Formats: sequence, C-alpha cells, structure tokens
Amino acid sequence: MLEEQISQLKSQLNEARNYDSRSTSPRHAHIPQNGHRMGSGSSNGQTPESSPNGGGIVLPHASLDVVHQLSPDSTGSLPRGSTSSPELRQVTRQSVPDPLMDMLFAGWDPDLPDPDTLDHYIDIFFKCDPCGSRILHRPSFLASMHLHPKDPNYPHPAILHAICASASRWASQEIVTLPDGSRRDKFADLHVSKTRAYIDRTMATGQDIFPVMQACIILSWYFYQEGRWVEVWIFAGFQTRAAVPLRLNYPGTFTATGASNPGAYLAPPKDLQELESRRRTWWMTIMFDRIVSVGGWLHGVDERDIGTEFPLRRIDYETNVRFSCMYDVPQLTSISQANIPSNRQDLFTPDLFTHHPPLYTDAFILFLKAVMLFGRVTDYNTRSNLRANAPPSKNQNPFALPGFKELDQLVAQDFLHSLPPEFKHWELTTDGALDTDLYMVHLVPHAATITLHNPYLNFSDSTNTSTRRCLHATRSILAVYYRLSETSLDITRLHPFATICWYLAAVVQTQLCKYYIEIGDTVREQTVWGEINALRFAMLTYGSRSPIGTRQERLLQGLMTEIVRMTTQMQPLEVGVPLYPFSHAGVFSKETVPREATAAPLPDVTQYDTTADSPTSMAAMVGTMTASPPTATSLSNWATPSVRSVPYAHNGHNGHGYPH
Repeated sequence: MLEEQISQLKSQLNEARNYDSRSTSPRHAHIPQNGHRMGSGSSNGQTPESSPNGGGIVLPHASLDVVHQLSPDSTGSLPRGSTSSPELRQVTRQSVPDPLMDMLFAGWDPDLPDPDTLDHYIDIFFKCDPCGSRILHRPSFLASMHLHPKDPNYPHPAILHAICASASRWASQEIVTLPDGSRRDKFADLHVSKTRAYIDRTMATGQDIFPVMQACIILSWYFYQEGRWVEVWIFAGFQTRAAVPLRLNYPGTFTATGASNPGAYLAPPKDLQELESRRRTWWMTIMFDRIVSVGGWLHGVDERDIGTEFPLRRIDYETNVRFSCMYDVPQLTSISQANIPSNRQDLFTPDLFTHHPPLYTDAFILFLKAVMLFGRVTDYNTRSNLRANAPPSKNQNPFALPGFKELDQLVAQDFLHSLPPEFKHWELTTDGALDTDLYMVHLVPHAATITLHNPYLNFSDSTNTSTRRCLHATRSILAVYYRLSETSLDITRLHPFATICWYLAAVVQTQLCKYYIEIGDTVREQTVWGEINALRFAMLTYGSRSPIGTRQERLLQGLMTEIVRMTTQMQPLEVGVPLYPFSHAGVFSKETVPREATAAPLPDVTQYDTTADSPTSMAAMVGTMTASPPTATSLSNWATPSVRSVPYAHNGHNGHGYPH
C-alpha cells in the first residue's frame, strides 16, 4: 500500500511537469489567508523554471512533509514504536486536497504571495503608487492576472516582484524603523532581491529585456523613495542605456534603419496598445533620469537624441476611450484596434511648453513637460559650469549670459501661464480625491526657477530679478503646501519629487532668514522661521513612510547650522510648528541619532556670504529632529491620478514684507 501511494505521488508530479499552460489558473485553488508568503519564509525555497535562480518545478522544503511521511527512506519523519522501527500506519492525508501543492503543480512561483494577497498588493500599487504605475496598462494587466502562470501573456514575474516591493510601502506589516531613521522591510527586501536577480540575468543575456526593464523602472522609483542614491544612479544608467538598443528613442519606438544589427532587440509594436506601452516606458525612463539629475549632473540621454512622440492621454490609454473629432461624441473602442493618431508633439515641437492640444493633454503629460523643462535648467547649469572660468556670483547679471533670458521666460512665466484653464489650479475632486500629477505641475516649475536663479540671489539689492524670482517661487510652493495641509489627505501619497521641491524652497527661506538676522529684523525673521519649519514638517511627515523626506530634512539641517547659531529666537526650530495632530513637544524630538544619513545631491546652495568661522557640518546643530508617524488616512481619500480637475481660484500666499 505504501509503495502504491508513493507511485501515485510520483505520477502527479510528472503530470505537473507537463501541465498544459492553458489549464485552470492556480488562483482558483483556495488558499487559507494567513498573511504569509509561500516559500519566502525560508531561504531554502526554490523558484520555478522561469526564475533566474534555477530550472524545473522544484518545491519548497516546507511543502514536502507529506512526501517525507510517505517515503521509506525518511525514517526520521515517522513515529517509532518500542522496536525503534518506524510504525507503518495508514496515511490518509492523500485524500485531502493540498491547495499549496495544487498551486505549485500548476506552476505558481513560490516566491510570490498567494494569488489573493498578490491581487491585494497589485490593487494597492495602482491606487497608491504615483510613479511606476504609469507604465502599465491597468485593464489588460489585471485581466492577464487571471491567466495561467505559464501563459505567455501572464505578467512577467520580475514585474510582480517589483510591484510587491513598491506596494509594501503602504501594506507591509514587517517594517522596522532603525535609530538613524532608515527602514528595514523584510517583505520588500525579499522582492527587491528577486527583481534584481531577473535584472542581473537580463544584463548578462538580454533575455526578456522589455518586461524586465519595466520592472527596473518600478524598482528604481522604490529606491528613490527610500533614498538609496547609489542604486538610484546605477538603475537610472541601466534604464537609459538599455532603452537605446530597443529603439525606444525613435518615433514610433522603432526604426527599420539598422534593425539588422545585433542590438535591435524589439520588433515593431504589434498594435497601438503595445506602442503606447513602449512610449510610456521610455518617457518614465527619461523622467526618472531628469529627476535624479536635478543636482546638476549630466543626463543619461541628451534631449537632442529623443525623437519619441509624447504619450497619449491616460483616459485614452487605460480606459480605451477616444473622443471623435468629427462628432464630439465619446466612442468606446479598443486601443488595440482603433486607429488612434499619435501625439503630434515631441521635443522638437517649437511650442511644446506653451501649446497644449486638448486631445493630447492631461495632468501626467503636463507633469512630464514640467520635468523636461526642469531638465533644460539642469542642462544649462551643468554646461555653463563646465565652461565657466569662475563660479556664478550674486553680483553677476545672469540675463547677460547666452540663453539665460529665454530659459527664464519659459520656466518662470510662459509654461504656467499657458496651462489650459482646467489645469491652471489644482483642487480636490467631487469625491474628495487629489490628482497628484496636477499637484506636481504646480510645484516643479517653481523648483526649476529656484535652481536656475539661486546662484544669483542678492537680498541686499532690491532690484535683483533673481531674488524676486526665487521669493515668488518659494511663496508659490508654500501656498500649494498650505492649501493641501488644510485637508485631511495624507501627503505621503504625493510624488516623492515633492520633497525636493520643498527642500529647494526651504533653501531660499534659509538664506532669507540669515539676511533678516543680519539686519536685525526679528519680526520678519520669526515669520520666515515659521515657513522653514512648515517645510521641514512636510519633509518629516513624508519621511514617516518614505525615507527620502527624512533625509532631505537632515540635509536642510546642515544648511541651517549657521542661522540656528546666529538667531536670537528662543526656540527657532519650533516656531510655527502645528499643534495638530501632534503635541507641540512631540513633533520634533531632541533625541540624538546618527547624522550620517545621505540625501539627494542638489545644487550648490551656499552662494551667499558666509563668515570664515561658520560651521560647515551639522555638529553644531541644536539636536536633531524626527517626526512621529502621522495618522494614516483612508486610501479612498486619494484617487489614482486622473485627468479630472475642478477649476479652483485660490488666493496666493501673501508675503510678509519680503524685499522686492
């Protein structure tokens, strides 16, 4: 009888190896929800044949109990009688279906969560992630999750692992915050390592390069929010270099010229949905490259080498709705079959930043344009510094420099003034949601203006245009933040680039505070302290979920060392600190924590007079500040960024006697 049972199990295993890829999906097998991952709790778990770590269907050791109990060689797993021989008892477990075994036989990756848990993480990813989710076609992706894991149209496991890592920020229960403010998340770390294994294999072989590149983009944004700058730079470089042989930088993401070369990996897109997917993958690669380079670093791909047209509106891409230009009636069509014209704009379009065609404009496309505009500022600064004989001076007139006046006009005025009426102001939708892309549209141009003009700030000269530009940009960033802080929405759901915008505004306010201290204007100084602390509070609140916020706030502390030493304010770091939802004493605790945490490399912000004995490190700071975790708000209060926007005429934040 025992031999028959062993033979039966071997037969089932052989059948599993030859399992039809079109058979019933393993997600139909019910798995008890215990909140744990299959096979991930042990380092001995092995991956299926698609895994970069091995081949064939190999089961985790934890799942082999029943086999061990039936094996005549596994005497240690059987109870023994008085003779020390294994007791041959009737084994009835084979009559009870094992859902875990059924899923593994069906080809399910044991390193992924069970299907229901994975669906939950995917849902959170699309609802909460403001970055990597832009590259995926949500309807078809969700539909493909119901296919068999071995179906060629099933999502690549690298993408699923990357999604799990990204979504863990909002769902994981295994996060541990270390004394230095960094975080450890075992669940995220596991899926980061699995994603990287696929990336490493692709870098060596070129296998599955496009889906793995998409997984790399999702993982890169995870690293960015974590403030893991070395990995951010490495992955940004990999993405831009990998996209070149894929021909994603050509119009239509393909070219027949040179297609016979070994580097021409991708065939022409088979339909319009695949074409748009390639476009979005390319533009998210370029957006990431521009955002991580704002500190004055060279871009991975020159703007002149990008011929790809801008993407379609999200409503056309995801919901497959296209408005007929002839009848002005919405017609529901399949993007894979409809003849949807490509976006007429690319980086060679003369009026790209001032003309926004209604049928090709939404919040994401405007956000993309704003980031590309910031990229032009980065290009200008890096190329100017490369050829300059001396660093910029506050006594210098930048408008006399070649190209500066035109760039200033475009960044500081024309782009924002040209926004269509429905995008000129951001506001909560009727269901209380926020379009996070549109919110960034009203931050990024001001941050770019500060970056362009900061080296020429001179508060002693009331006619200095750069000073006026920076102060106006700072007030605008503060106004947008104040407006959002009046709501109950969780700011940790914003795009992580918002922390850099807050930081740049705080840099200007820090220099303004130093000026008021030097002239003895304590009233205005106190007002500026309150604004600096408001921006610090925003960064720390964001840092409660994404370490990039905490790290940027610590970088700001280093810049504030001198004004903390110079001020006569009794408690300058607590001026204007909100009392709700925290106690006044608990917002910025004075606990001593390590201060070597890194922050995003940003432009030189010390272009103002400093005394010879000014501290250059954070050693002289009065304590260090960390924030208590904020009360989480319901996910339903935030919408997946959409193209909807309710016109809102808000009053700008009034200044308090700033020099003009």
